[in-house]
Amino acid sequence: MWQLICADITTLQVDAIVNAANQTLLGGGGVDGAIHRAAGSQLLAECRLLGGCDTGQAKLTRAYRLPCKFVIHTVGPVWRGGGYQEPQLLAACYDNCLRLAREHRCQSICFPAISTGAYAYPKQAAAEVALRSIKPYLEDFDLILFCCFSFQDALIYRSI
Repeated sequence: MWQLICADITTLQVDAIVNAANQTLLGGGGVDGAIHRAAGSQLLAECRLLGGCDTGQAKLTRAYRLPCKFVIHTVGPVWRGGGYQEPQLLAACYDNCLRLAREHRCQSICFPAISTGAYAYPKQAAAEVALRSIKPYLEDFDLILFCCFSFQDALIYRSI
């Protein structure tokens, strides 16, 4: 099953949270910065060992001071008008995160709205990709959660 929540993703007690990271995996702004701050310096130390991450791919780390077990870092596409494989790359983010979570026997996972902040992916289009991408995995998890930053963002998911 999937659900929607407006909350601080760093406070959620799920098996894995997804970090909308940049290619270095070394922290940044938005969700990425919040996760790194809440997890502590050990997360940054582990991320330094991973050698970065390509757009559409995902890598898993421990969660350290976060209430979840794992952080799955994924790099969403920067929106450049839609003609540069952005939908396919965004779908790959969800697919690769869900595969990693399944491989690590996670039963619950929480996603932020990947690429909709600094990477400027249109929120409606991103939500459509996200909801379409999770469908093949619904039976593999007890809960796939979408954590929205604002009530307005949540309304977009509800409208789909």
